[in-house]
Amino acid sequence: MTAASGRLRRAGAGQGGLCLVLLACATCLVALLHLSTGARPIAPSVLIETIGGFDPGNLDHRILTGIRLPRLAAGLACGAALSVSGLLLQSLLRNPLGEPHVLGLNAGASLAVVALSALPAGLVPGMARPLAAALGGGALFSLVLVLASAGRIGLTMTKVTFCGIALSALASALISAILILDQETLEQIRLWLAGDLAGAAWSEIAPALPVMLCALLAAALIAPRLDAMALGDAAAVSLGVPVRATRLVGLVATAALCGGAVSIAGPIGFVGLIVPGIAHRLSGGRHLLSLPIAAIGGGALLLAADVAGRTLLAPQEIATGIMTAFIGAPVFLLIVARTLR
Repeated sequence: MTAASGRLRRAGAGQGGLCLVLLACATCLVALLHLSTGARPIAPSVLIETIGGFDPGNLDHRILTGIRLPRLAAGLACGAALSVSGLLLQSLLRNPLGEPHVLGLNAGASLAVVALSALPAGLVPGMARPLAAALGGGALFSLVLVLASAGRIGLTMTKVTFCGIALSALASALISAILILDQETLEQIRLWLAGDLAGAAWSEIAPALPVMLCALLAAALIAPRLDAMALGDAAAVSLGVPVRATRLVGLVATAALCGGAVSIAGPIGFVGLIVPGIAHRLSGGRHLLSLPIAAIGGGALLLAADVAGRTLLAPQEIATGIMTAFIGAPVFLLIVARTLR
């Protein structure tokens, strides 16, 4: 590394650090707005009162602790998980269209959760839902990679994307078949299937958090290796990077992050498409910096989408997943047009 390139890298890291601080401050403001917004507006001062001393006889205190704080935690956790999983997919596959919703992970996780929900309640422990979602997402994505690798030309970006879309459609059909045969399960998870933070509860968040935290730790551990792999597999091997092991750890972490997010809020799409590219540019290409930027940015985006869904047609609410689709679908089409041009 030359002195000039070293100075550029340090300048990029400094700019990324500043962006991280500014983004964290912006996320705090969005979080305050998120807690204040709803059918019953609540002033930020009431939040301070609640932290200072919870009063069970105060309706605003009960709304904050019982409804809005779990919804806020779910938004931050799911947004971070989906965004980091998108960043990992794009880096590991070198595919700008790498996104859990597009490549089948969300669909596989949703199918696993729906199948699990159809079982008698007593047979399903609390930790089973996020683990089943992670396994379902990982299994379907593995099938995507196997099918996309078939043929003489092997695995390509276009084949992975189209196989992901096709198998996602198949998983959606299987979900519909299960719900047609089981109306009780349909009533329980109808809103969840749209991808929504409404109704998020601590009982759903708590089992998923350990899974997502372990996956985030794994992503942070392989971040320096991802920098080397960005130069190409051959260059990474020459630098001593175990490429296959790194890819395996990254894909397992991706499945765990998606599984945790889907188990809490359902299949919310396009967060992992919008945020990672921006995070990577702001960090100067350093994954150890782009990962926290993506995590915070994903949480902020999901909270902002949830606020918009609650206010645009108030008092009616639009599902959070629908709001992210309104933003993400045009971005997806733009990336496709630029990639295939």
